Amino acid sequence: MLTKTMTRIGAATAPLLLAALLSGCATSKNKADTQYVARDVSTLYNAGKYRLDRGQYKLAAALFDEVERQHPYSPWARRAQLMSAFSYYMNQDYPESIGAAQRFLSIHTGNKDAPYAYYLIALCYYEQIADVTRDQKITQQALDALGELIRRYPDTRYAADARLKIDLVNDHLAGKEMEIGRFYQRRGQWLAATLRFRTVIDKYQTTTHTPEALERLVESYLSLGIPAEAQKAAAVLGKNYPGSKWYERSYKLMREHPNKA
Repeated sequence: MLTKTMTRIGAATAPLLLAALLSGCATSKNKADTQYVARDVSTLYNAGKYRLDRGQYKLAAALFDEVERQHPYSPWARRAQLMSAFSYYMNQDYPESIGAAQRFLSIHTGNKDAPYAYYLIALCYYEQIADVTRDQKITQQALDALGELIRRYPDTRYAADARLKIDLVNDHLAGKEMEIGRFYQRRGQWLAATLRFRTVIDKYQTTTHTPEALERLVESYLSLGIPAEAQKAAAVLGKNYPGSKWYERSYKLMREHPNKA
């Protein structure tokens, strides 16, 4: 889905894809394409475009890099930097894509295509997000990159998509907190579990994990012997998610453990 989205965006971001194909590119050999031979800038750029259009992303990236190396002061070099970043992205060479986009931004911060570069960086982190059982460092990097894009360019189409992705990233991070909290519950470490569930409610309250976090708080508070706090969590759950299975479970628990204070 993300790859298809990026392909559409890449195609629509003029003037990134304006170069026409050269008829001689079709017969060139792969090794001959990227070996160092001084070539005019349009030949190099169009060879890269030719390879990109045929799904040969790694080779395309190498050719666009060659544009930058051989013709660093040409207007084509600026376009080639972004095309290289996009080609690496399409090949799922995410560190290389991030590096190319960052090089572009270090030189052309105020360029009209800067939002595109920030978006590419954010996508590269976003598409590396692992499941909730693994370390979430890359998830936080995705969140930071998406937030940076929105902060700098809030009115762009890239920022609109970034806002949707931030919701998904937050849901993912909340899921990680829930997994750890449930782990502590299974071990009877109720205070540690409570801290994780409170994090979900305080930091990720708009995510899909909030109803379960509230119900797990009810369980943990009751196990800690503080039914008054369990009652507060159950009340919030009942007010906001009255028809959920999590409210039904918390309601049953509170009936079994009435607050006698």
